[in-house]
Amino acid sequence: MNTATNPLLQAADGLPRFDAIRPEHVSPAITQLLGEAEAALEKVTGPDVPPDYDALSLVLDVSTEKLGRAWGAVGHLNAVADTPELRAAYNENLPRVTEFYTRLGADERLYAKYKAVNQSPAAATLSAPRKRALSNALRDFVLSGAELQGAAKTRYAEIQERQAALSQSFSEHVMDATDAYAYWAREDELEGVPEDVKQATKAAAQAAGKDGHKLTLHMPTYLPVMQYGANRALRETLYRAYVTRASEFGPAERDNGGPMREILSLRQEEAKLLGYASFAEVSLVPKMADSPKQVTDFLRDLARRARPYAERDLAELREFAAKELGLADLQSWDVAYASEKLKEARYAFSDQEVKRYFTEPRVLEGLFAIVETLFEVSIKPDTAPVWHESVRFFRIERGGRLIGQFYLDPYARNGKRPGAWMDDVRGRWRRPDTEGLQTPVAHLVCNFAAGVGGKPALLTHDDVTTLFHEFGHGLHHLLTQVEEIGVAGISGVEWDAVELPSQFMENFCWEWEVLQRLTSHVDSGEPLPRALYDKMLAAKNFQSGLQTLRQIEFSLFDMRIHAEPGSDQRVQALLDEVRTEVAVMLPPAFNRFQHSFSHIFAGGYAAGYYSYKWAEVLSADAYAAFEESAQGGNVLNPQTGRRYREAILEAGGSRAAMENFVSFRGREPTIDALLRHQGMA
Repeated sequence: MNTATNPLLQAADGLPRFDAIRPEHVSPAITQLLGEAEAALEKVTGPDVPPDYDALSLVLDVSTEKLGRAWGAVGHLNAVADTPELRAAYNENLPRVTEFYTRLGADERLYAKYKAVNQSPAAATLSAPRKRALSNALRDFVLSGAELQGAAKTRYAEIQERQAALSQSFSEHVMDATDAYAYWAREDELEGVPEDVKQATKAAAQAAGKDGHKLTLHMPTYLPVMQYGANRALRETLYRAYVTRASEFGPAERDNGGPMREILSLRQEEAKLLGYASFAEVSLVPKMADSPKQVTDFLRDLARRARPYAERDLAELREFAAKELGLADLQSWDVAYASEKLKEARYAFSDQEVKRYFTEPRVLEGLFAIVETLFEVSIKPDTAPVWHESVRFFRIERGGRLIGQFYLDPYARNGKRPGAWMDDVRGRWRRPDTEGLQTPVAHLVCNFAAGVGGKPALLTHDDVTTLFHEFGHGLHHLLTQVEEIGVAGISGVEWDAVELPSQFMENFCWEWEVLQRLTSHVDSGEPLPRALYDKMLAAKNFQSGLQTLRQIEFSLFDMRIHAEPGSDQRVQALLDEVRTEVAVMLPPAFNRFQHSFSHIFAGGYAAGYYSYKWAEVLSADAYAAFEESAQGGNVLNPQTGRRYREAILEAGGSRAAMENFVSFRGREPTIDALLRHQGMA
């Protein structure tokens, strides 16, 4: 293939040519870019390149950034537009890319060059962001095995390659198991299921040439059936299918049991090679938390505070289910349904009623207006090649000057990974090759239900919160003012602080002033009425005790499974122990939640899932500053917004997260605001 015509090697305005990239382009492009990166590594470790920060960056960073961007585009398409051909191309190249980055991170010659830079007189004159990037790089060399020798180094590289392949297959198994399932339901089985959901399931059945309704395990279908479906047998059927995805209860080739055990065993071996007692210790080196014990103590303390609230939540739910719904023996597949009914009875509204007010165009317009007010920017539609017709592209400007751009891919579809996430396309960088300023670009991906029959998409309040969450990550990446690529935006931010800006944004979704801007009834155009808002607010902390314990259960399982020796042989037993300690209601014995726990087995949160709760302490406390400066109940205070932007968003990873926080709040965080926000003060 002619490299001149390969879209992976040709950026359009510096943006990936997503509309033109095909599976057959992947191997030739990656081969060429790996070759260039390999040559750069040889050059930079040779005698011609002095141990000087700029000299290293000019040769190596330019080349690896180009490789990273192309591979990032392939990985992104693999997550949002999966086909058998693309998956094959991705998996064929994954070992080569992993092998290169593993070798790069462990190269003794390169490590020696970086140490020489750090020991040179010029090191003292480096800017603060560069000093931080350099110190991060030296730390990462050690964690990447640069100090290992001989057989240990070879084994370390083998472990990285195998882990990458296992994580990819873990993720594929979850996606395939989710996509493979269908339950063909009759109309009379769907009593209680919302009309818009039934329209979508009926359309899906028709598209497959069948009568009735096609129910799947994708969230826009699964969740409403579990919440509103009166048919208990149907709920049990779907629940069983959902919680046993990628487990021994399905086809053997999709069982994540083997990959999971091997991943844990390899991580433990990696930790031993690096001289640590456990993978949990390795994971915490670049994070805010100091030790696995500090994390488990934090989680157990929070569990202790939340437990009385959770016990009360469950007792109320059991009593209501028995009295009002005739469910004397509340089961896991009844919880969402009974909770929704209790919520409706107690607060006299349903998520479906609220959803009519959140039309997607209005929500986006309101979100953009809030960001524009708080952070002194403007957001405008822009054009770029995209991978699906529903994807949109936007630019962020300040004073007419481009700051960053982002893609928004909002809807669920087959071949798209479940969940919601933000990813970077490229980082802000004063490029050493052109000396021009490269502006950042991000992906914001959600899995909302698309509109049916020409109507706009309707979002649940949870969907709106999810959108704000991912947008918070996006702002962290896009509004940075740091020009050093390794610490600009989300790069170099401690993993347990990276959720601060995302969880911070969620708080706005509960403010009356803000909701007036976000809502417009799908039929009447009216904004959210005060009476309905008051009910939503009263219900805000509904079951917050149960929800807190659920997150602690996942976090404690994750930390213990990476901290305790031999955990790979007792995954289920360890999860059972954690549940016995933390949960107030135990799931059925067939529940295999861990088999689809992609966050820790395929998503970078290994021994790091606690970060959500840890960062929630930070984000709640940061948001409290906006509550304190609110005038007439309006939290959209541009002065506080500017202080937050400068201290946290613009600083990115260029300072320690705690330093950023203290520069905004004037003190270290306390847990008080979080407990107050969740009604557990």
